[in-house]
Amino acid sequence: MNAKILIVEDEPAIQELLAFNVTQAGFQALRAEDADSAWQQIRNSMPDLILLDWMLPNTSGVILAKQLRSDARTKDIPIIMLTARGEERDKVLGLESGADDYITKPFSPRELMARIRAVLRRHVPQMPDEVVAAGGLELSPASHRVTARDATIELGPTEFRLLHFFMTHAERVYSRTQLLDQVWGTQVFVEERTVDVHIRRLRAALEPAEMDSLIQTVRGSGYRFSVK
Repeated sequence: MNAKILIVEDEPAIQELLAFNVTQAGFQALRAEDADSAWQQIRNSMPDLILLDWMLPNTSGVILAKQLRSDARTKDIPIIMLTARGEERDKVLGLESGADDYITKPFSPRELMARIRAVLRRHVPQMPDEVVAAGGLELSPASHRVTARDATIELGPTEFRLLHFFMTHAERVYSRTQLLDQVWGTQVFVEERTVDVHIRRLRAALEPAEMDSLIQTVRGSGYRFSVK
């Protein structure tokens, strides 16, 4: 069955254009013009990915993204933020709100479809099922669960893949570019700054279990997972 793409966009012309391109690419297009109608669509038919406009009536896309990430039903749905805001601080804010990718208007249909396919690929399990244990953490790809001292640590899909890579490649330093290639894939249009955002999310999730120090910053080089 083709992936269902929920388009949350209040401008009718842009929504129509997005729906046309999504359909032409072989996906199923669902539509919503604001946060309330987006939740209604989600209740009716859970989407595989959400194209979310930053500027929405009543509730912004940033707020909606945070709500989606805090809801157990929708926390793992990939989100691509659509916006006319091109400043770096805006991109970081969009990513920190829970978006998996960020695309600035105007954009070409070809680039948008490439990003959709790339994000969908990242959310398809491609890692071995073997349980990994390191530094007091235990990660199970099969159940998508991370535990520390018998407590479950909630992670988004990208942070889960990032932690899995770190735990299976402990003590070695990886640059942002290397992490993008290994975790996001070589065909993904993602800026290096994205890595920093997801590292912060991962550390924040590990902090209550006092495991955040396992993810170390190596100044001028990148990041490593170390139990030493």
